[in-house]
Amino acid sequence: MQQPSLFRNEMNEPLAARLRPETLDDIIGQEHLIGEGKVLRRMIENDRIPSMIFWGPPGVGKTTLAYVIANCTKASFINFSAVTSGIKEIKEVMKKAEDATAFGNRTIVFVDEIHRFNKAQQDAFLPFVEKGSIVLIGATTENPSFEVNGALLSRCKVFVLKQLNEQQIVSLLKRAIQDPRAFQGQQIAIAEEDLYFIAGFCNGDARMALSTLEMAVLNGDADEKGITVGKQIIEDITSKKSFLYDKKGEEHYNIISALHKSMRNSDPDAAVYWLARMLEAGEDPLYVARRVIRFASEDIGLADPQALRLAVAAYDACHYIGMPECTVNLAEAVIYMSMAPKSNATYVAYEKAKTDAIGMLNEPVPLVIRNAPTKLMKDLDYGKGYQYAHDTEEKLTNMQCLPDSLKDREYYSPGNHGVETRIAERLKQIKDWKKEHQDK
Repeated sequence: MQQPSLFRNEMNEPLAARLRPETLDDIIGQEHLIGEGKVLRRMIENDRIPSMIFWGPPGVGKTTLAYVIANCTKASFINFSAVTSGIKEIKEVMKKAEDATAFGNRTIVFVDEIHRFNKAQQDAFLPFVEKGSIVLIGATTENPSFEVNGALLSRCKVFVLKQLNEQQIVSLLKRAIQDPRAFQGQQIAIAEEDLYFIAGFCNGDARMALSTLEMAVLNGDADEKGITVGKQIIEDITSKKSFLYDKKGEEHYNIISALHKSMRNSDPDAAVYWLARMLEAGEDPLYVARRVIRFASEDIGLADPQALRLAVAAYDACHYIGMPECTVNLAEAVIYMSMAPKSNATYVAYEKAKTDAIGMLNEPVPLVIRNAPTKLMKDLDYGKGYQYAHDTEEKLTNMQCLPDSLKDREYYSPGNHGVETRIAERLKQIKDWKKEHQDK
């Protein structure tokens, strides 16, 4: 059955435009800026709007927030595009805005993608911002410290907008389904798990999420009761199969376990596969990166100290560039971990020490290694007999550093792979020397 034509006339606008919020309370997300009592909300409600820059990833509401501000302050609103506007257009609009101030009218000039303006274009705004002829609101996905002229940036307050989380995107989609402006009151049937799938696919971009929903509804099965959107339609639109993977359920833990054990078993092919299963299903790359950091110390440790450095570098890379670009950074780390020599000696050492620490919490620190900053402490023999290792030829002493009840405990036992073979030799030399000099 052919779906009725519902998207004509006013419906020709994209769904995100039709549902653009009109008040602060309509905006989903950015509570750190526009929640009750927050700084930006107070500025808007008190009608004391400075020139400002909104910095954040795509689809988080930068343009929407600018429109809401214009509505709340009842100022004229001019939307500039950094792609199509030149210096001539800027000056013409600035002149009109300056003339409007003579009649007590304020003008908000919104510049989307302000980082695309060159220095001369940005400088054209500067005198009007300085005089207060306009309130400039710029939006950028790039760091304004590098992309906005210093003189202009110093006259603007920078607000950082955060990427929407999955739950916020799902709330937005549910609201869209119920809003009569969206689909002219048509009943839309779509499973909640499919809304979560759309949210995961769109990675915090509200505009992309609404566009995906609109395309799904347009291609849904229509009858007299409404429109039904099935999983297959969504998968076809996104060209992405919905993996058996629930970030909060059992399969989440099954797959992260599979990744961890594949790396431990030195199987890079399996490790990369399980990595791809998680990332392509929408897992947070920073979660995976944190697990790789843990693995680097738990299963490799001092057999290859470089592993921890690489794991931390992979986390930083994921933080800086995000999905999907960071997939290759994580793949590099996972393959390295798989191929590195393995040792759990560091992990075992800590677990043994933890058992003793919990069971013997009140063991006193030996007097010989206590600090003695006061005369009383010195009189109580704090630090008496302390031996400074750097003063010896071998850089070693036979001083006891464990409590008496634990003096013969051994927690760290190096493995026989990678760098730990050299560490084991060094540790044996140290213990042999201390045994030889224990009574001296």
